[in-house]
Amino acid sequence: MLRQRILTALVLLAIVLPALFHPDPRAFNGVVLLAIAAAAWEWGRLSGWSQLLALALGAACAALCVLAWGLIGAAGAPLWLWAFGAGAWVLGGGLLLRAGVAGWPRIPQALRLLGGLLALWLAWLAVAQARGQGVNFLLSILALVWVADIGAYFAGRALGLRFTRGKLAPTISPGKSWEGVWGGMLATVVLAIVWVVLDAAQPTWSPSFYSHVQRNAGWPALVAVVLCLAAMSVVGDLVESLIKRSVGVKDSSHLLPGHGGVLDRIDALLPTLPLAMMVFSWIHTP
Repeated sequence: MLRQRILTALVLLAIVLPALFHPDPRAFNGVVLLAIAAAAWEWGRLSGWSQLLALALGAACAALCVLAWGLIGAAGAPLWLWAFGAGAWVLGGGLLLRAGVAGWPRIPQALRLLGGLLALWLAWLAVAQARGQGVNFLLSILALVWVADIGAYFAGRALGLRFTRGKLAPTISPGKSWEGVWGGMLATVVLAIVWVVLDAAQPTWSPSFYSHVQRNAGWPALVAVVLCLAAMSVVGDLVESLIKRSVGVKDSSHLLPGHGGVLDRIDALLPTLPLAMMVFSWIHTP
């Protein structure tokens, strides 16, 4: 299993890294578009659709992304769209987690499909707009989610249930603890501070997301924003776990041998990306 995970990761890196650092942002946006289309197919399968209908959903999601980018282009999505997406995740994610595993099947299938399509569509738009701000900007947002996950893992293993008596969400993801969440949040704050310092030391770099926030809103705002993003990454992870547990599957698919499906890899990014772009748009709105 470990060998399979490593081989899959190496293949993915061989595809993603050249596209990410390609001078033309469309190279990376195209790679992400394929991943989002695959995730939409997985969403259709998790929602009980047939193989053919799920493929149609993937194609429709990709078409909507291309259409939206053709209309919005380099100008970027308006602030209200990011605010709508972030608000939908905060409210919808909270309601889903409160309802628990048993609540998912009670949601009409059409609403489930529409919600998934909207989440994936907004995530792709956020990636495309973030890449337009520079590789450093996009990587700083992606790294926040990765570091939050890594920090939560090690903090959970070292301190799990040492300060609290209950798990974070025992019926959804029994392995997660509150100590892990706090450890992940602390790790992201350290990451943001270090990244801002490195940006200042390398003035030729395009500014990271953290530097944009710190320069326009100050250090306290940066810490607050980073903590909110880290918290929403946990929400995204728990929501996907809730859905998989509800339909009785371990992975969203087997597209990535050793890693599960595309949704398994991007679930924490789905709410984080629109929220980050909402903050970025807000601090640059006159």
